[in-house]
Amino acid sequence: MRDNTKLRAFELADEVALLVYQITEKFPRSEQYGLTSQIRRAAVSVPSNIVEGSARESQADYIRFLNIAFGSLKELHYQLGLANRLGFLDNQNLSLIEPKIIETEKVLNSLIRTMRNS
Repeated sequence: MRDNTKLRAFELADEVALLVYQITEKFPRSEQYGLTSQIRRAAVSVPSNIVEGSARESQADYIRFLNIAFGSLKELHYQLGLANRLGFLDNQNLSLIEPKIIETEKVLNSLIRTMRNS
């Protein structure tokens, strides 16, 4: 079993999840079960899948869960851009979270490549 808490990808994904909850607090109530819920679920999915993959015995399972986490991160990136275009997320908050998402994408992608090559 791997220790997910030592992974930079996990630390970043956890930070993104916390930021998402903070910035979606001001989304319209009419979106509570719509885009707000989708964004939050995608954000929580990233660190959750890293944790679940870390608990798996096989390398193939671990990589599969890392790939799921990466897919959720890309989904989140799109959804936040959509929320910005819809006027739910201001440019200041988007500028706060987007660099963190991009860094997480890079670190997670690097981890996936490293695991595939080992």
